[in-house]
Formats: sequence, C-alpha cells, structure tokens
Amino acid sequence: MSLVTTLTYVLPHRLLSSMARSLAYSQNPRISRWLIDTVTEKFNVNLAEAANPDPRSYPSFNAFFTRALKPGARAAAADPRTLTMPADGRISQLGPIQDGRIFQAKGQSFTAAELLGDAADAVPFNNGLFATVYLSPRDYHRVHMPWTGTLRETVHVPGRLFSVGTDAVAHVPRLFARNERLVCHFDTDFGPMVQVMVGALLVSGVETVWSGEEIPAYGDRITRKDWRGKGITLERFAEMARFNYGSTVIVLLPPGVADFEPSLRAESPVQLGQALATLK
Repeated sequence: MSLVTTLTYVLPHRLLSSMARSLAYSQNPRISRWLIDTVTEKFNVNLAEAANPDPRSYPSFNAFFTRALKPGARAAAADPRTLTMPADGRISQLGPIQDGRIFQAKGQSFTAAELLGDAADAVPFNNGLFATVYLSPRDYHRVHMPWTGTLRETVHVPGRLFSVGTDAVAHVPRLFARNERLVCHFDTDFGPMVQVMVGALLVSGVETVWSGEEIPAYGDRITRKDWRGKGITLERFAEMARFNYGSTVIVLLPPGVADFEPSLRAESPVQLGQALATLK
C-alpha cells in the first residue's frame, strides 16, 4: 500500500475536498491558470479535441475540467443494439455480479446492495453485469448514457472520499461502497439500468443534466429523489452528468440482457461511445 493510500485513512477527507473545491471554482486568474497549466502538462491533456481549446479562456479550473468536446470528437458505436461506453478512461473491472457481489480487485469485493445503499434495489441485478470505468484527470469528465433510459430515482449515499486510483482500489476494502456516490436508476426497454457516480478524494461535486449539482448539496443521510412521471428520458449516448474532478462511474445491468464486448478487460483504455456490451 502506498503512503498516499495509507494517509487517506487518517486525512480529513471532507476538509480537503472543500479546500480543493474552493480552488477549483476560484476565478482568480493566477490560481485558475496555475491549476490548468499544471494538470494540462502533468497529465498530457489533449485540448485539440475540446470545443474550446484555449486554456486561458476558462474562467475557473472547474470550467476547464468539465469542458465540452467539439462536435464529432466522439461517436456512438454504429451497431444500434450496442450499449455504449459511458465515459473516457480505463476499465477498472467488469464482469458478472456473482452472489450479489461486485469484484473490485484481487482479494477485494463489495455487494451490490452496499453500493446502491439498499438491498431491495440490488435484487434486479443479481447475476447481472457490472462495469467500473475510472476517469483520470486527463480525461473528458462528462458521463453519458450507455442506452436510452427514463430516470426513475436518484439516491445520494454519503460516505468517505478515498482516492480511486489503482493503489487505493487494490488495498482499500469495499472502496466504491464506502465513498460518497450518486446512484441513478433508469428504466429501459430491457429493464432497469443503474449508473453510479462515485466520488473520490478532492471530488465533492457531481452535476446532473436534469437538476444541476447533486453533491454536496445534500446532507449526511441517504437521500432519495423520486423522478417518476417527470418525463426525464435520456437517449443513448446523451450526456447524463459530470464530475467536478476525476473519479469513477459504475454501470449495472440485469441478468440475461447483454454480453460485454469481448475485447474489454481490466485496465483496457476506453473512450466514450465505443461498444460496452451488445443486447442479446
């Protein structure tokens, strides 16, 4: 276990994230330019594909970090029966939900019930599929829909803010079920689908296209919002939400509806829109 991961057990997660948030939203040009330049150089950010490629024109680091892509920079997989990758990044893990458990890393797993914050919500996904996609600081930070779905409910589950980097995933037990997260339940033509926006160290913000900022707008208790009857339907490949700093999105699918793209495996680099799975 790295020193950074060890320290995250004792560091004041929320205080650090609050401080990082203040810096990220600062419109002081000296602060925003320093942060943008540092991340661009350290992580080799490709600004050529951004809708606005001028790093000096962003009013804050957060505006830069959640930047849009220019038209055509990403495209949905051509096969209309293909569920598309929800984000740029890399596959952390993917596979079957076995006995209600989701594989995290060698020797580490957690239950779907823990992840979703409710045992009943996990039942439709028993023996289904999961895909965990990690977004690094260099990646496009908007999350899109793998398939057309109508929003049924969101569940904000408060928690810690551990790093979601490779070392932390390997060593922090039940990491994704311990970090703060927003669980988004959708109804689709093949049944339920969930996308979980998992927060991380220095990540205290998730915004959705239907209601804006969801984290940290809530308190410290599990909060459910019922969106049934509101007519919020998002098409395949449409933008769903965005992280205000790098983190992880987890997709859950019910059993028997799809097969993952055979070439995908842990650590595979991925891009928004490429094939994630194909309906049976």
